[in-house]
Amino acid sequence: MAVVIRLPKMSDTMEEGVIVSWQVKVGDKVAPGDILAEVETDKATMDLENYEKGIILHLNAEEGTAIPVDAAIAVVGEKGEDYQELLNAEAQPSGSTPEKAAAVVSAESSAPIATMEVAPATTDKDDSRLKASPLAKKMAEDKGIPLAQISGSGEGGRIVKRDIVNFDTSAPGIPDVVVERVYGKESFEEVPVSQMRKTIAKRLSESKFTAPHFYLNMEIRMDRLMEARAHINEITGSKISVNDVIVKSCGIALRKHPMVNASWLGDKIRINHHIHIGVAMAVEEGLLVPVVRFADQQSLTSINQQVRAFSVKAQNKKLQPDDWTGNTFTVSNLGMFGIEDFTAVINPPDVCILAVGAVRDVPVVENGEVVPGKVMKVTLSCDHRVVDGVTGSKFLNTLKQMLEEPLMLLV
Repeated sequence: MAVVIRLPKMSDTMEEGVIVSWQVKVGDKVAPGDILAEVETDKATMDLENYEKGIILHLNAEEGTAIPVDAAIAVVGEKGEDYQELLNAEAQPSGSTPEKAAAVVSAESSAPIATMEVAPATTDKDDSRLKASPLAKKMAEDKGIPLAQISGSGEGGRIVKRDIVNFDTSAPGIPDVVVERVYGKESFEEVPVSQMRKTIAKRLSESKFTAPHFYLNMEIRMDRLMEARAHINEITGSKISVNDVIVKSCGIALRKHPMVNASWLGDKIRINHHIHIGVAMAVEEGLLVPVVRFADQQSLTSINQQVRAFSVKAQNKKLQPDDWTGNTFTVSNLGMFGIEDFTAVINPPDVCILAVGAVRDVPVVENGEVVPGKVMKVTLSCDHRVVDGVTGSKFLNTLKQMLEEPLMLLV
C-alpha cells in the first residue's frame, strides 16, 4: 500500500521548511535509514531520514519551495501502484506545477502516514543552498574545499563524490587549507542534587523571582581601616579580618537604619529591633549562612571567634539549625577570592544583602593630587517592597563613614 510521507516539525518554532535538495528521485528504491531530502528549517538545514521500504512513486515539491509542516512531500509504495487517489482530495499548494503538485493529506484520509526522524546535516554555512550529496559535502569540508568552487557532474548540476575526488586543489583562487581534525571522547557525569542544594535553589529562586531586587553600589576608602586593623592584631595578638570589621560596622549602621534590618512577611513588614547578621560561607555542597547574633553589641574579637568557629563547623558539616536561622541582614564577601564587585541574591526573609569585594590598591585623588590608596567596592541588594533607594543609600553612607573612620566603632 502506498504511504504518504509528510514534512515533520523539525524545531519547536518551525512552521514551514524549504526543500534544499532531494536525495532521491522517482523510481528509486528506498529503505529505512535512507536520506530523502535536505530541508532548511528556521534554525538549520536538516536531513530527513526515511522510515519506509519501497519505491519513490511521487515527489510533491520542487527544490527551493517552502512547504508547510505536515504537508505531503513524497509517496512511497510498490512499483506501478496507484497513488493518485491519495492526492486527488487535497488542494494543490501555491508555487507548484500540476506535474509536481505538493498535496497535503487531510486528517480524514485513511492513508497510512509515515513518521520521520531528523538528523543534523553537515553543511557549510555559505554553501547550504548548493546541491550536493551529504558524502560530497563531508569530503569537501574535510579537504577544506569551498563547494562554490566545484562544478557538479550529477543530475541537475548536483555535486557528487567523484567531483570532490577529481577536484584540482591547485587551481587559482583555491586557498591551500590544511584542516586538522581533533578526535576525542565526549564525557560527563551527573550527580544527584543534595537536600542542601535543593533548599538553596528553592529559597533563592523564590527570592530572585518574587522580590523586586535593585542594587546600590559604592566605593569605600579602606586606608585607615587597614592600618587600624594591623595595629589591633599586633597589639592583641588576634587575627581580626576585614570581614569581621564589616560585620561589626553593618551592625552599628543597621541600628541607625532599622528599615534595612526588616523582614518581608507577605501581608506585613517586621521591623526587627535586634540585629542578627548572617555571614555567607561556601561549603562543598552549597552555601551556608550562619548567624552572628546581636552583632551590633559584640566586640571585634568576639565576632572573629564566632565566625571562625562557624567556618570549622560548616566545613565539618556540624552546623545546627540554630546556627543558621534568625538572620535579619546578610553579608556575602568574595573579596578574599579577588572578586572586585558583584551582586548577591537576597537571603529571605531579609530585605537586604551586602556584597563585599576585594580591597584594592589603586590611584586616588586626594587634595588635588593623585596618590596611592586602598579602595573596596560594596553592592547593597535591596527588596523594593520594603527598602527604597533613599533608605538604602543612607545606610551605605553610614557604613562608609564607619569604615573610613574606624574610630567611630568606639562611639
